[in-house]
Amino acid sequence: MKRFPPRRELLQLLRYYIAGIINMAFGYLLFAALIWLGLQVYLAQAVGYLLGVMFNYVTYSRIAFTGQRGGKASFVASYLANYVVSLIFLWAALRVLTSPYVAGLVVTVAVSLVNYLVLRKWVFSPAAEA
Repeated sequence: MKRFPPRRELLQLLRYYIAGIINMAFGYLLFAALIWLGLQVYLAQAVGYLLGVMFNYVTYSRIAFTGQRGGKASFVASYLANYVVSLIFLWAALRVLTSPYVAGLVVTVAVSLVNYLVLRKWVFSPAAEA
């Protein structure tokens, strides 16, 4: 019989999704605001992404991975790779979708799906026992 993951893992996953919703709202609203202000779509995504990385580190480290050590360099590296993937997805989405707002939302959701596993496996580690 298959067992459920430990309660602490389920709670961490729940906290990750709470932080992720906050991060996604921040990132998308920033992206949309930058387009509304007249920035070109790729420049809006770049600026939004840069500010979003800083915001995301704070929320993930304080909400989802609280009590764990987070490597800032590995966090930035994971988001650089994520950014390249998001650019490719945005380019593809804009070929299919006419609205940059919808394309940006679709891309935001798509690239965030693997983020938890990357952060959990390579960025945040349990704090050393005292």
